[in-house]
Amino acid sequence: MKAKILIADDSAYMRSILKDLLLRNGYDVIGEAENGREVIELYGKLKPDVIAMDIMMPEMSGTQALKELKERYPEARVVMSASMGQQNLVVEAIRAGAAEFFIKPVQAERVVEAIDKALQRRTDSFIQQKE
Repeated sequence: MKAKILIADDSAYMRSILKDLLLRNGYDVIGEAENGREVIELYGKLKPDVIAMDIMMPEMSGTQALKELKERYPEARVVMSASMGQQNLVVEAIRAGAAEFFIKPVQAERVVEAIDKALQRRTDSFIQQKE
């Protein structure tokens, strides 16, 4: 079964790049969001396996959306993306509960690796709950 991914980035171009990359690597892209508010709304409707979310977005930043998602949906798995030079924001996002991250400009291998690690964490936590 293909993993369901929600992409969140304020750049339509970046969403397109990520969507193409994820589809080519066997994932199912089930939705796209332009800002953090849309992410929260779509997560409740779509229940993706992983969210690939930009740290910097209008209306509600990725970090703010991550914190709200983790409050409402503790099971949410989020992979954050950030531009070079935003390492301090990545650290903040990891502390807020991000499962993984990748840096832009994107490298296909790193994006796939981050998504796979987030999916593995989801599987590991599910197995622990069953035990």
